Amino acid sequence: MSTEAIARELFTALTGREPDGVWSAPGRVNLIGEHTDYNEGFVLPFAIPHRTVAAVGIREDDRVRVTSTFAEEPVEVALTELGELFPTPTGAAPAVPEWAAYPLGVAWAMQEAGATGVGADVAIASDVPVGAGLSSSAAIEGATASALNDLWAAGLDRTALARIGRRAENEAVGAPTGIMDQMATMIGGVDTAIFLDCRSLEAQQVPLAVAEAGLAILVIDTRVKHAHSTGGYRERRDACERGAAIMGASSLRDVSVDDLPRAAELMDDVTFRRVRHVVTENQRVLDTVAVLRADGPRAIGDLLVASHTSMRDDFEISVAELDTAVEAALSAGALGARMTGGGFGGAAIALIEADATEAVSAAVNDAFAAAEFEAPLLFTVTPAAGARRDA
Repeated sequence: MSTEAIARELFTALTGREPDGVWSAPGRVNLIGEHTDYNEGFVLPFAIPHRTVAAVGIREDDRVRVTSTFAEEPVEVALTELGELFPTPTGAAPAVPEWAAYPLGVAWAMQEAGATGVGADVAIASDVPVGAGLSSSAAIEGATASALNDLWAAGLDRTALARIGRRAENEAVGAPTGIMDQMATMIGGVDTAIFLDCRSLEAQQVPLAVAEAGLAILVIDTRVKHAHSTGGYRERRDACERGAAIMGASSLRDVSVDDLPRAAELMDDVTFRRVRHVVTENQRVLDTVAVLRADGPRAIGDLLVASHTSMRDDFEISVAELDTAVEAALSAGALGARMTGGGFGGAAIALIEADATEAVSAAVNDAFAAAEFEAPLLFTVTPAAGARRDA
């Protein structure tokens, strides 16, 4: 059964009727640019074919009821009560189950942005792997925001909806993420990556042309679950803010590679290494965009590897399973590989020859078996369209 059919079936089981419409939004892979978004830097993600679907219908009262494949019981809240639930205090768990905080947080954030809401039933189904660093949360936010934007006649553009998704994640769920995921899920395009300036939110579509080059992008989901609302992510963000303050900058966006020798003199070792990752990662994004435009995807492998090394050694967000995935893929002939997403688990990506998918996958599986890790989930992805109304 398709994801859309599952969402429709959930909606009908909840309400006894057909939805007023069906909306969907994709997960994303970040090609390069990790932990740069909340530092007002640069990122280069792309939307993937895996999507979250929201079947939605208007109610005659002022209540929002959400159900999903993530839980057996629906959650129902009056629109007027959302302001009592959110924002979630720093360090606290959401006042509703976390899966429900995403769509309910979107409804709250849309009202905070001035939208006039009416009651709605929302049924959510998804084939975006959860906890894999592929933005399953942003896909929920994007599908829900797109639906409510249409049904509430809010008239918000895609950038505004991305901001609403981020506010829901930051303030309703309590995850201190940047805006990359929400922008990728809202404005993704077929066969293109999104070169996003996270300060201005200016976005450019950069052709990837992976298939034309005879290549493929292999996703290696380690099945090690991560959560952005836990402490490791917050600690990294705090270190970045501390480093920017030491350098007299409003954010690490304003610190360049040439500033790193001075930073090393002023900071403790841990803070400096966190700063060095972000500063050099920003430069790697710029370099990757330039190389893609000049020479195509075959020339970016070394930049992907350098990004993983920086995340492993300087930002310290990799885990043994991610390192094993990257090393095994490279040993099997991948042009480049890196972990993708916030870290502490999740997925890696490998840029490979299209006809080597089976061989690289086998090498990764063998390496995981030798290390006695749980078998990974492997699949290839191509850049896909962003959020949309499907029916």
